[in-house]
Amino acid sequence: MSRKITFLTLFLWLMTVTFPVIAQQKTDTTYTFRFVSQKDMFYVPWNGNDTELARLLECIENSKATIFNGKLPLLVDGYCNSLGGEAENLATAKIRANRVKSELITRAKIKEENFITHNHATEGDFVIVRLTVPAKETAAMDAEAEARRKAEAERLETEKRAEQERLAEEQRKAEEARLAAEKAEAEKTAQQNTLADTPSETKITTDYHLSLRANLLRWATLTPDLGLEWRICPSWGIAVNGSWTSWSWSDKDRRYALWEVAPEVRYYMGEKKAWYLGAMFKAGQFNYKISETGKQGDLMGGGITTGYQLRLNKALTLDFNLGMGYLNADFEKYEVIDGVRVRCGNETKNWCGPINAGVTLVWKLF
Repeated sequence: MSRKITFLTLFLWLMTVTFPVIAQQKTDTTYTFRFVSQKDMFYVPWNGNDTELARLLECIENSKATIFNGKLPLLVDGYCNSLGGEAENLATAKIRANRVKSELITRAKIKEENFITHNHATEGDFVIVRLTVPAKETAAMDAEAEARRKAEAERLETEKRAEQERLAEEQRKAEEARLAAEKAEAEKTAQQNTLADTPSETKITTDYHLSLRANLLRWATLTPDLGLEWRICPSWGIAVNGSWTSWSWSDKDRRYALWEVAPEVRYYMGEKKAWYLGAMFKAGQFNYKISETGKQGDLMGGGITTGYQLRLNKALTLDFNLGMGYLNADFEKYEVIDGVRVRCGNETKNWCGPINAGVTLVWKLF
């Protein structure tokens, strides 16, 4: 019986001595600071770094005496694997570790000799700081850190899923936009092909090279007028019109006679090539005796022309045109006495204004 009591007493004493030792066993407390890929700048407010830094500073404050006497060093491990080679990754990992240490030296007033630093070119883009402190002092902090790590992992996973969904949605929209563009292009091509195959009722044809022209206004004044136009290309044409007439009455006491030649260069504009601008030269002779005094002489001039062509059918077109410019007339005045022309003076006149007008019927030859 006495042996049992002695054994029980010894066991209780051992438990009393051993339990504080077990309770004060040291354990690691870890703090993780994240860095932007391929960057070495330490962003404190970014990605939870501010929370980790606050926890680490609190832990350092609680163990500052132990840290300063060298019994509790801060283990700093820098990581980088986002650059091209091992040397670059190690150099960046070193800079990252130094930036974290500088922040701790500034904030916690500790020294460089209180750190033990290692750098790694693997695993990721972060810096880990570890302190080996008694378990009873870190148990609550470890539980909190584990909860935060789990929350951080869940947050990162949620962000990853959201990013994947966003990228999938953008890809879907881009694919829809591409298909819509291809469909619109196909419809446009089909419409163009349909228009090319269907004869247009309003588009003026320019697939001819030579046409015959007749100014209907001249014919209305009993002055025959004919001309030709050569279309060098759809935008350029050369036209020549000529007029001739010779009338006399009242036993040849009255006379109306003239001839004119008017070459012209034209530039056709617009999609249908209906409107045009041109430059015209005019030369000719005339003999008018409508009253007691007749006039006989030469005329010469030129100017700018403009007009519009209205298609009637495949072969016929109406050409409405007007010319503005300068004409010079050098002529003799005469009277007729007993059937003989008697000259009674010379005169010269200059004219600025309309020099040509026409409603011309154009007949496409080929």
